Amino acid sequence: MGLALMGATFSAHAQTTLPDSTSKTYSLSEVIAIALENQPAIKQSMLDEVINDRQIKANLSGWMPQIDAAANINHFLELPVSVFPNPSTGERVPVRIGVFNTSNVLIEARQSIFDNNLLLATRSAKSLRTLYNQNTEEVKIATIVAVSKAYYDILVTQEQANILLQVRERLVKQRQDAKSLYEGGVVDPTDYKRATIALNNTLADLKRTNEALKGKYAYLHQLMGIQPTELFALKFDRYAMENEMLLDTTMLVDYNNRIEMQQLQTQKRLQDINVSARKWSFFPTLSAFANRNHVFQNDDFSEMYRQAFPNSVVGVSLNLPIFQGLRRYHNIQEQKLVNQRLTEDISNTKNVINTQYEQSMARYKSDLNDWKVATENVTLSEEVYSTIKLQYDEGIKTYLDLMVAETDLRAAQLNQLNTILNVLSSKLDVMQSLGTINTNQ
Repeated sequence: MGLALMGATFSAHAQTTLPDSTSKTYSLSEVIAIALENQPAIKQSMLDEVINDRQIKANLSGWMPQIDAAANINHFLELPVSVFPNPSTGERVPVRIGVFNTSNVLIEARQSIFDNNLLLATRSAKSLRTLYNQNTEEVKIATIVAVSKAYYDILVTQEQANILLQVRERLVKQRQDAKSLYEGGVVDPTDYKRATIALNNTLADLKRTNEALKGKYAYLHQLMGIQPTELFALKFDRYAMENEMLLDTTMLVDYNNRIEMQQLQTQKRLQDINVSARKWSFFPTLSAFANRNHVFQNDDFSEMYRQAFPNSVVGVSLNLPIFQGLRRYHNIQEQKLVNQRLTEDISNTKNVINTQYEQSMARYKSDLNDWKVATENVTLSEEVYSTIKLQYDEGIKTYLDLMVAETDLRAAQLNQLNTILNVLSSKLDVMQSLGTINTNQ
């Protein structure tokens, strides 16, 4: 019964529009879909994913053969000196050897066999991609919640404007009736003045509400990531909205459903890899290489490239850092401490999630109860107003009694709309705290 009463306060129209809106209309799911496609924050996060993927591929490219080429030209102003023993006398004699002009072209290929940094890049690639994907998921969830709240806020505000329009119509008639009675000499001008004051206040409230709608539409445009000039209306099914207010309050918190916890767990896996990588720094770096070098030399520069003296070599290179001033030890201890800090972050995040759930669920239950009370008050206020209106028309009640009943009815209707918005907003907070908002639907 309560849900049916709530639905009675909404207009019979199936859509809510701005005064200058086009025929284009969007449901909540359509608004969310547009936001997920156009929201700049989501686009930026998705670009971060692509950038990260490129960085990963660049780091992993070290496993591919690395081919380099180098060339140089040298001209000796003075030839180098070498000392040779004289075969006959045994005396060491300095002799200048070489040619004045030399040039060489070197092509070298190197293949990594074991490299700690490359192993780290390989093991962390999957988790890094997962982490950036989770970052995008977090932005999408925040966008869905913000867009949904803005959507409901506009609908409720428009319904408040509809109520004020109904109040205006009643007050216009009441003022006309009071004026007729005054001009007929039946009553003094007090009732007419009171009706005018009430009508003026209602018109001011209506103006304020319509102006507020413009700002709320602008905020929704921002969240959707579309141009302010793209006007649209919001489709609304009151029965669907009534059903959306309901929530299973028996659901329990599953920390693993929260994107924040998933991000921390991914960071923890990455940190475990970092700790292992620091330990691997005690292992040597091993690589294979092959090169071919063409040497050109001649005392006459113009004749230098007439003949090449090639040489080539293949081999294996092993680099073993023996002592680095305890740097590797301290690096390992640092990464272990970072790992420990992540463990504390996970523990603290569980407490935060639990608190968020308890607070949001408490607000939801309280708001739902407020809505039930407000719905009952609307029914009672309508009955009181109808009764006093009949008594006023028959001359039993004063106009002041009618104004009080009118004010009570208006306050009850507007308060009910505010409680509907509060219930829907707190429900979204509960869903976010439970991690049940699905960005794929």
